[in-house]
Amino acid sequence: MFRRLAYRGPVLAALVLSLSATHPMAQTSEPTDVPTLTEQAAASDPWLWLEDIEGERAMAWVEARNAHSLGVLTGDPRYDDLHSTALDLVQARDRIPFPAFRHSAGGQRTVDNFWQDANHVRGVWRRATLDSYRTDTPEWRTILDVDALASAENANWVWKGAECLAPDERLCLVSLSDGGKDAVVMREFDRETGQFIENGFDLPESKGAAGWVDENTLLVYRDFGDGTLTDSGYAMTVRRLTRGQSIDAAPEVFRGEPEDVLVAGYTLRDADGVVHAEMVDRAVTFFETESYFLTDAGAVRINLPARRSIQGLLDGRMIVTTDQDWIDGAGTAFEAGDLIAFDLEALKADPQGSVGELVLRPGERESVEDVTLTRNRLVVALYENVRGAAYAYHRAESGWVRERLNLPENASVSLSSASSEDDLLFVSVRGYLTPDTLWLADTASGALETVKSLPPKFDAEGMHVEQHQARSADGTMVPYFVVSRDGIATDGSNPTLLYGYGGFQVSLLPSYSATVGKLWLERGGVYVVANTRGGGEFGPGWHQAAQGANRQRAHEDFQAVAEDLIARGVTSPRRLGVMGGSQGGLFMGALLTQRPDLINAAIIQVPLFDMLRYHTLLAGASWMGEYGNPDIAEQREWIAAYSPYQALSADADYPEVFIHTSTKDDRVHPGHARKAAAQLEALGHEVLFYENTDGGHAAGANLRETARRLALEYTYLTRRLMD
Repeated sequence: MFRRLAYRGPVLAALVLSLSATHPMAQTSEPTDVPTLTEQAAASDPWLWLEDIEGERAMAWVEARNAHSLGVLTGDPRYDDLHSTALDLVQARDRIPFPAFRHSAGGQRTVDNFWQDANHVRGVWRRATLDSYRTDTPEWRTILDVDALASAENANWVWKGAECLAPDERLCLVSLSDGGKDAVVMREFDRETGQFIENGFDLPESKGAAGWVDENTLLVYRDFGDGTLTDSGYAMTVRRLTRGQSIDAAPEVFRGEPEDVLVAGYTLRDADGVVHAEMVDRAVTFFETESYFLTDAGAVRINLPARRSIQGLLDGRMIVTTDQDWIDGAGTAFEAGDLIAFDLEALKADPQGSVGELVLRPGERESVEDVTLTRNRLVVALYENVRGAAYAYHRAESGWVRERLNLPENASVSLSSASSEDDLLFVSVRGYLTPDTLWLADTASGALETVKSLPPKFDAEGMHVEQHQARSADGTMVPYFVVSRDGIATDGSNPTLLYGYGGFQVSLLPSYSATVGKLWLERGGVYVVANTRGGGEFGPGWHQAAQGANRQRAHEDFQAVAEDLIARGVTSPRRLGVMGGSQGGLFMGALLTQRPDLINAAIIQVPLFDMLRYHTLLAGASWMGEYGNPDIAEQREWIAAYSPYQALSADADYPEVFIHTSTKDDRVHPGHARKAAAQLEALGHEVLFYENTDGGHAAGANLRETARRLALEYTYLTRRLMD
């Protein structure tokens, strides 16, 4: 799944999208010697062999479909221009190089950046002084050239980030992926010399991660061999690894259960890099987590809400957001969406006491979308009716005091990178027609400086953005944004692309897309984004209203937006297409099978599709907190009601769809997309299918492949909606 936009702590960061032992979803309803409901269904699945990811027969099928689809789409006379434009956009050098604060070096403040362009397709990790970065022509020093590394090692390396040891941040654990998979190798790197450290920490390929305790010690949660992974394929154990020690010899400090999603070890540090607590998070579902202090006496559980995220440490207080109503150890009631502070030393002394202090309670149409910490300030990106603002909080004798940063209104506000040495913060502001602007904010004084601005990437003259609401089946009003030219006809003639996601508390916020603008809007298309339930636009309740048994509500919300667009005359079924990926791919599949009469095109990206087997494929078991467990009869019933794969019909009037995935996607199994295409073909429907053999869940290992995918998508949309 795609990661929620707000920071969700080390567990969900590792998942990049809590079942207790007594929860019905954690129980099994059949004896172990009887085939499960999923096994029974698999026995009658004619396309089960397409789940063999790199099997000879499956890959021959992929190659044949790729040849057909590429022949159709790249053979279109408009493809070359679209590809050339897309390549120019993704390789452009006038993009904003978004920075990350690093520790001062030689008395100068520094920032890092990871950059890709035509000369650095895989990318280069680089640094500059803050003063230089603020100029029009920063002087960058290369730290690591991933293209050169891949060439030297004859490897298909994709950059996945670096974890550097505070406070000086010289020693780093660099994560590299083979072809874009979630699984990475981690190698110790000296950021000053630009070299991997000989005989340093070197962790083999696995999902999971590691974090620094000190320069000679790591907390590692990865694949340690048999019996160390959960049913979801993530780490079940945490080990403390000492420099010079083999992974096999590293002592285990925590063990979860196979039914868990993941366990993760990490530290809580102050602004000076001092460790105040070693901790473990045990994700018993995707959303419910238990937290533990690691002590000399072992792991001690902390009394915290199950649905919550630890955001960091400020002035001795652990900052937590909660996604559920909760009563603390002193009897104080907190509400879902609250931002809470806990005195860390008091919590360590009495982990079950957990006396919280309210920092912020969002309103009914508000949502905390992001939280970050400078040295002395807690900064919150707070959205009201899907429009953002940023507030800086500090604690006074009277309680928590907040001050609003004087940023542009009616836009998206993203907290980019915060400094631990002072109260500086980079903040990005953008809108559908407003290119990104990067601000440098002093959150203590409120001073603001425009540092970088993205030049316009498409001609937005004569375009505007409107926000409307559609009434869903149960009466809920669902907001959506429409981006179009001024004065468009309301006769249903406008080619319209409707985008949705609708899950995992991911909020779809206004953003500037050069590719949507240049490849769609500028050519006369209308772009629409639906803020359906299942997302986080109005806080945890908006998400939870479409979880589990209520998943169909999100599908009905999306359908309601499509119907509203047609009723307003913005578009018509002949001119309406939809797009979504991952959970959004499931969204598209549900619309296709439930309301094909509304659309004439569907781009289904790296999708979930066979929801009766999703929990058996790769990381699928980790999402049962969102969807339910198909091996429990009651839950299978509600999942089967919308699972697109089983709902495909020979009698339905489906438009030709475009489905694409990646062989290297080790999060959402490519079998979902393959089986969807195969079944559509077998039922007599037209389908275009493309599978990139690299790219991972992002479906693009490098910029050239990204440009190709974009050109294929917009060629398809042109053929279906503009012709």
